Amino acid sequence: MLELMARGGMRIGEVLKLRAMDVDDRKLLLISPKSGRQSEVVFIPKKVADRLKDYIHSNKMAPDQRIFPAGYTSARRILKKAGRKVGIELNPHDLRRHAATYASRAGAPLEIVSKIILRHANLSTTQRYLGKVSDVEAMRWIENIFA
Repeated sequence: MLELMARGGMRIGEVLKLRAMDVDDRKLLLISPKSGRQSEVVFIPKKVADRLKDYIHSNKMAPDQRIFPAGYTSARRILKKAGRKVGIELNPHDLRRHAATYASRAGAPLEIVSKIILRHANLSTTQRYLGKVSDVEAMRWIENIFA
């Protein structure tokens, strides 16, 4: 559940609605997403896809069965507990923000972060996620680009 949010940029509600039949290798189909569209696709890394498929098969899930049959409150509690284990205060949207920031810092174009990972309609929404760049990080990027 946490990995889908941190590596797929998914919202917690999207993860909780995910059914076994929505998993198509490294693509996840979201029905009735927050955007108001009929459906959207989330792309996930192969390692995450393999673990998700193994989880579905090992739990013998029916195609229409929810993969994570928990409510929002339970899922939030799991997330908070995982954060405490590693010594950080963690909220559900932090992992979605992490996915965007990680991709951006790894050099992914803003359009990919915005349209593919976060599935935003407007780039300006994505820019708020990415926040400020520290002086140290700015200098590191300048060195990497122009060195």
